[in-house]
Amino acid sequence: MAVKRSLRSRLWRDYPVLLLAVPGMLVLLAFQYYPLWGNVIAFQDYQPYLGTSKSLWSGFQNFSVIFNGDPQFLNAVENTLILTAIQTVIVFPAPIVVALVLHSLLSNKLRQFVQTIIYLPHFMSWVIVVAIFQQMLGGTGMINNWLRGHGYSPMHIIGNVEAFRALLTSQVLWKDTGWATILFLAVLSQIDRALYEASAVDGAGRWRQTWHVTLPGLKPIIILLLILKLGDSLTVGFEQIILQQQAVGIDASDVLDTYVYNNGILGGNWGVAAAVGLVKSVVALALVLSANKIAHRLGEEGVYRG
Repeated sequence: MAVKRSLRSRLWRDYPVLLLAVPGMLVLLAFQYYPLWGNVIAFQDYQPYLGTSKSLWSGFQNFSVIFNGDPQFLNAVENTLILTAIQTVIVFPAPIVVALVLHSLLSNKLRQFVQTIIYLPHFMSWVIVVAIFQQMLGGTGMINNWLRGHGYSPMHIIGNVEAFRALLTSQVLWKDTGWATILFLAVLSQIDRALYEASAVDGAGRWRQTWHVTLPGLKPIIILLLILKLGDSLTVGFEQIILQQQAVGIDASDVLDTYVYNNGILGGNWGVAAAVGLVKSVVALALVLSANKIAHRLGEEGVYRG
């Protein structure tokens, strides 16, 4: 029978580990929890030179752009939801497919070579990624120069409003798909090989093994990442979009994050920007908790155990 220790004895037993955790806890408090106090700006007529302590309170007036349906705000919401849907359908499954392909390679050297190549774009900043795409697909880029040199009409991609969402999606795929395969490859390496051997004895081919062995093994991590993706669903790449916003205009490229930046940092409407950001965070939290609850009812652990 296990002896139940008191809180004091447990603290004394674990104090070396707790001391090691103190610097990380201080960083977390300073940069994650303390800034939450800034959300009071959403309920104030905030003036930077007065600060939060002396700015006048305005109640829910800053939330009027949400409740009254400000056209610019609704346009940002629409663009955000469309990009979220595209990235959920296309970008989220991409690393799963790539991981399955890499896992099926028999040559370890070939697998490591491919992994190295597809991991590299992740370490590039969005400034470099956008510059590369402009050099490749711009009006005077490499591809259009080649087309002109061979008598073909150039393609209008950079700055094309209709192609903007496809451009954003292709940039995300190129930059982050390889890096996102790491988790899936780690899970694939933990699947018992005896399951594949048993399914092969029963006559299952490659596709049957993938459907009945591999995908069930990946299901917990897929559900976990999908839940976390929902929490991040209203954040669709501020830096990537703001770097290209001038080329296509506000109407085609404005999302919630750029709306907050343009109205808060540039426009000086600090309260409105804080209100929109606060509502976005609350909705994201609600999505995570709801999705996690659904996962529990389906028999999965989700982000935390129920």
